[in-house]
Amino acid sequence: MKPRVVSPHVLNLAGSDRWPGARAYRFVIDRFLVLPIGAFVAVVWANTASESYFRFAHALAFPVNQIGMALFFALLAQDVTEALMPGGALHRWRKWTLPFMAAAGGLAGSAAVYLFYVSAAHETVLSPAWPIACAIDIAAAYYVLKTIVRRSGMIPFLVLLAAATDAFGLLVAAWPRWGEPHPGSLLLMLVALGLAWRLKRGGVRAFWPYLGICGPLSWTALYLAGTHPALALIPIVPFLPHEPRPTEVFAEPAPDDAVHRSERDWHEVVQIVLFFFGLVNAGVLLRGYDTGTWAIMTAGLVGRPLGILIATALAVGLGLRLPRDVGWREVIVIALATTSGFTFALFFATSLLPMGAVLTQVKMGALLTVIGAMAAIGVARLLRVGRPAPRRSHAAR
Repeated sequence: MKPRVVSPHVLNLAGSDRWPGARAYRFVIDRFLVLPIGAFVAVVWANTASESYFRFAHALAFPVNQIGMALFFALLAQDVTEALMPGGALHRWRKWTLPFMAAAGGLAGSAAVYLFYVSAAHETVLSPAWPIACAIDIAAAYYVLKTIVRRSGMIPFLVLLAAATDAFGLLVAAWPRWGEPHPGSLLLMLVALGLAWRLKRGGVRAFWPYLGICGPLSWTALYLAGTHPALALIPIVPFLPHEPRPTEVFAEPAPDDAVHRSERDWHEVVQIVLFFFGLVNAGVLLRGYDTGTWAIMTAGLVGRPLGILIATALAVGLGLRLPRDVGWREVIVIALATTSGFTFALFFATSLLPMGAVLTQVKMGALLTVIGAMAAIGVARLLRVGRPAPRRSHAAR
């Protein structure tokens, strides 16, 4: 059998296992850990040299949040699209109604707890930030669950629940100014979609013509329309070359054909974007704790899991069925795995709130929701769900 030749990446460090740090690099890249690394650097920098940090963050905020993040949202959309295709990991899973109802419960629970908290604290000025409390970091939740189980109906349940939740949040964050369309925005969007359609009809298999030609037109259209331009590539994703993802939803594909090579390069460029996103947005002064911080934390760590559990119980009571290998212990772990808002919470915060004390409080709460990941792993071990379940000793037998 002829050996497969692996083409070089955008980042050549990952292209060879002979590089001493290749395994560590691959581990960090595959699990989207560059974002928390960037966030950690930002917090340290902001609290040791705040003036230089905030000057740096202000200078890069627009290119990172408004332009770079478009690649991240498009990559997520591409991954979910391929997983939902015939032959994809999520295509044959037929109980979609249940995770969607669970998502509605999580939205209601997190929003209700957040609004109740700020109302009880007489801080109604924080009320407009409620969509931030609803955010779920899809990648973080996915890898928390993958730490607990290798393959299970828990994973598609979680992915669909989180995707539905964040899609709602993106709609809220993307259109802050309803009713102010720009006369040229629709024309530009039609031109972008028409070019994407023409590239697809022409059999173009590389991604960069779609992203580099159609993307800027779509970005300009959304920017002129008052819609968050970071969503600019999502309308282009349906025209991109697709191949079903039969196993992992967010895993980087092997570079064995043109489509997979383009996806692999795209994946690594997005890692750079995520590092700078964490670096630019996560720098908060540790003295910024206040009502907004605790409201976001309580909504994510308490309101969302309770809402998911209640909505799932109601759905099962109405006759819907859980996946074959998912019981109530697994549902509890899924609910806890969704508690981290992180990436999406930070994005919603910078989209919905101006610079100031409120934004600082909310960002701090978004960062602290990562506590939920540790809680999910600990509860999974306690409930004997997945790999963390301890083995019984011979004496216990």
